[in-house]
Amino acid sequence: MTGRRFMRGVSAEAALLLVGIPVLLWTLIPIYHMFLFAISPKDAAFSGQLWPTNPTFRNFEIVFGQKHHFLYNFWRQMFNSLAISCATAVITLMIASGAAFAISRLRMKGGRLVMNLALFTYFIPAAFLAVPMYKTMGMYGLLNNDLALILAMVTVASPYAIWILRQASDKLPVELDEAALIDGASPWQLFRMIYIPLMVPSLIAVGTYALLLAWNEYLYAFLLLSRETAITLPVASANTCPPASPPARSRVSCWERATPWRFFVDHAAHALPAKTKRRAWRPAVRKTMTALQNASGVHLGLSCHAVQGGGDDVRDEAGRGDDRRMIDRV
Repeated sequence: MTGRRFMRGVSAEAALLLVGIPVLLWTLIPIYHMFLFAISPKDAAFSGQLWPTNPTFRNFEIVFGQKHHFLYNFWRQMFNSLAISCATAVITLMIASGAAFAISRLRMKGGRLVMNLALFTYFIPAAFLAVPMYKTMGMYGLLNNDLALILAMVTVASPYAIWILRQASDKLPVELDEAALIDGASPWQLFRMIYIPLMVPSLIAVGTYALLLAWNEYLYAFLLLSRETAITLPVASANTCPPASPPARSRVSCWERATPWRFFVDHAAHALPAKTKRRAWRPAVRKTMTALQNASGVHLGLSCHAVQGGGDDVRDEAGRGDDRRMIDRV
């Protein structure tokens, strides 16, 4: 029996290693390549070597010293990203923790229906909400304001955060609430002294999710913020990337047409009601289409350029002409 248990333990550990090692490599290899690009000279960045012949930290000096015209506002943009991400995480935690407490612990009538309706909003792609969000922020005078992006990110992150915290809250013993109520605790004391301390691990996980969601956001940041001193690092990073060369762009078309982003670019203008094609909506539609093309075109262009060796230039040029004509019509 002891030998069998030992062999079962060894087999279980071997199975975990067989799964864990590939996952670890899959996670670390992109980080390694990112570091490799950072310490490589410009002429050796795409040499394919496992380690650069002459590693240098000159790139870090240029970035941190803002020694390039694209980097004059680097630290300001870094602060914008940090401020927006932290504010999004804090506000999302406040909303989600209060909602989850009311739904799970106070048994608020209709609470679960509200939560399910909030989750239903994820069936609508975020790209389709970009134009209404731009219009709403413009009506309240929040364009080019950090608060606009914070509110947009809280709107996106809150439903999932409420669902996660409600699931974690349901696992807490109800007897703790009953004992506190017998001792005369109010709902606020129950929330502050019992619920929050027990939910700290879940709050950390949800806060990290909201922070990273806001930190990596590109579409809404590009749409709602336009001043160089107001944009975030993802938008600034995209601005520093030169547009792909025509051969590279010719290899993008087949990839773009297979993505939801390309579908939006092709059909969003025609799907909008006639009333939404007023002059007030046109800047939002134009900026949204540009953002989606940048988000897909730059990255897909690099990947296609590395993978494919050729393409149908004539057909792709015609496709890009259709895109330009569609945007001009809007």
